Amino acid sequence: MRNGALSMRRDTQFMHEGRPGMKITRLTLWQVPLTSHIAYNMSDGKICDTVTSTILRLDADNGLSGWGEVCPIPHYLPAYADGVAPALGELAPVIFGTDALGVEAMMHAADHHLQGHRYAKSPLDMALWDLTARTAGVPLYALFGGLQTRQLPLYHSISCIDPDEMARIALEETARGITQIQVKLGADANNEADIARLRLVRAAVPSGTLVYGDWNCGASRLDATRVGRDVAGLDIMLEQPCATLDECAAVRAATGLAMKIDENAHDIASLLQAWQLGCMDAVALKTSKFGGLSALRRARDLCLSLGVKMCIEDTWGSDITTAATLHLGAATPRRGIMNVCDLASYVAPRIAPDAPTRDGGFIAPPDGPGLGITPDESLLGDPILELKA
Repeated sequence: MRNGALSMRRDTQFMHEGRPGMKITRLTLWQVPLTSHIAYNMSDGKICDTVTSTILRLDADNGLSGWGEVCPIPHYLPAYADGVAPALGELAPVIFGTDALGVEAMMHAADHHLQGHRYAKSPLDMALWDLTARTAGVPLYALFGGLQTRQLPLYHSISCIDPDEMARIALEETARGITQIQVKLGADANNEADIARLRLVRAAVPSGTLVYGDWNCGASRLDATRVGRDVAGLDIMLEQPCATLDECAAVRAATGLAMKIDENAHDIASLLQAWQLGCMDAVALKTSKFGGLSALRRARDLCLSLGVKMCIEDTWGSDITTAATLHLGAATPRRGIMNVCDLASYVAPRIAPDAPTRDGGFIAPPDGPGLGITPDESLLGDPILELKA
């Protein structure tokens, strides 16, 4: 390890009760509106236009800070932006009273103190990992198993709009190096339009490009089956067509098309259920749904054991959560990675000027200590919550 590595920091500044330790001294929270470059239409009337992201900074008694982020999409999952601050306020006794040198121990204490509220705990877990890696002087991926996949494949998600326009965007993105295209479906509740979206995009992109149609669990079993059967002769995959895993499994069986699970994947039990039902050929592992990187890493390890390809990402957000998921992706064997997502490229503002950007169809994690990025606090506005030990 380099100078400053955790094993070397034995001076009294980092000693608590005669052993190495670290205490959180301050918690600061901001809310930042993130505006999509193009309004993002999904099934069942869900739209990502301007969404509130909650940014967390934890300051420690070693003079370092860790950053976290969570950005719930309204009316999409059991999470909302204004719920983060009260939950973290409720967790203040744990945050300030527990040794922060041991992320999972603190998160266990947080779960004991406040059940549920995974989305609100996610930025806390993320900030603790960032702080721990900064204290060790290493990139976060080093704590997650070491660098295994530097160049991470990206997918590009296309809003559910006119089928011809979606095909044009798909062609444009593949020309830039993207090899995986997510086609949003169901915004207009029109099966024929959804069939056209899939057929036109498939025809527009090079052979070998991964194309998958995503209803974000907004389709009925019947509609998803009808659309899936119409395109079953094409190289197409489906993503979370229906609201329940049983319905998704029925569509998987009726169409014969490989399937990626998303909204129903939120813990180990749901992953095992989807696997047993035979509908989880691939899965989206999203930080805020699982409650942070600690739980997401455990889910990652299970999927590696099951042989399930993973999209390692978050529901929405900017540079902080993008960097966090890239570190976990980089510490994952290439055989297990389907793709990652550079969420920050879909929205403005970018809140960290040194954050990674696309290189063709790939992206690499930052190499600096911790998350390896430095948020620009001048872009965050006034804090909505400040707590001190």
